[in-house]
Amino acid sequence: MLASAAIVVAMNPVVFTALPPLLLADLQSFKTMLIGIVLEALPFILLGVLVSSLMQLFISEKTIRRLVPRNPLLGILFACALGILFPICECGLIPVVRKLLAKGMPLYIAVVFIVVGPVVNPVVFAATYVAFRGNPAIVYSRMGLALLVGVLIGLIVYRFVRINPLRSGKTPGDRAHSDEHMHDHGHEHHREGKLFAMLRHAADEFFDMGKFLLFGSVVTAAIQTFIPRQDLLQLGQGEYGSHLFMMGFAYILSLCSTSDAFVAASLATTFTSGSLLTFLVFGPMLDFKSTLMLLAVFRARFVVLLAIAIAVFVLAGSLWFESLFL
Repeated sequence: MLASAAIVVAMNPVVFTALPPLLLADLQSFKTMLIGIVLEALPFILLGVLVSSLMQLFISEKTIRRLVPRNPLLGILFACALGILFPICECGLIPVVRKLLAKGMPLYIAVVFIVVGPVVNPVVFAATYVAFRGNPAIVYSRMGLALLVGVLIGLIVYRFVRINPLRSGKTPGDRAHSDEHMHDHGHEHHREGKLFAMLRHAADEFFDMGKFLLFGSVVTAAIQTFIPRQDLLQLGQGEYGSHLFMMGFAYILSLCSTSDAFVAASLATTFTSGSLLTFLVFGPMLDFKSTLMLLAVFRARFVVLLAIAIAVFVLAGSLWFESLFL
């Protein structure tokens, strides 16, 4: 709501005529930057929710479960492959994984899917490639670091987690369950029912993700417009400070992984490539909204330990990739 109100105020010509010239110029810059970020990201969000809705309604989790290998290393690689093949962003991934766990998917495979899936899918790759046209090293570093972090976390969960960390009771997967019921209902009737269910699911996901994109775009445009560039540069030049700042920034903004690359690209002149990589990898793996969803599915201790592992591996990996490739 606050983001929508900010846009309404920024677009109102009456507001512009009553402002001092200096503030008027700042608001014009804010409006231009905000519109650019939103318009560039919207096509990828639409593509992501449509493909995600098709999968949600027409691909059974039972089919995926039958393909799960018993060997742990192959299982981790299988989870990485799921992330590459299935373009589900973090907004819809956790409810799906919860259902897979309930049907017998091993915990370590599910966790790798949660960590890797939002980053390495083809929609996110395409969005990142478009956003960083002049710097493909960031695109491939994002994919590579996400896979590396996922493999390490999968091995740790397989080796050390012995107690079931799942909570009982209702979870965010209940909404996905209702969509699955609509899918079954559609089979009993006709194709129009399935099409309606797909479109409704896509609309729900679009508005769920769109509000986070809108909020993130407003905050990013405001930071770029109203905070002195010298202050941002001080944060962006530190070897560790810029990485930690971008990690916290990604956590708070809670952007969808199909759109965060455009926000990161808008900060490319202020922050180092390594800190941008931290933002691009950490945000889809763990942010504010996904933490709440994880806490609804897993016990708090497991979520805290998972968050620490993600933060440590992403920070160390970003510093390493920065020294080698960026």
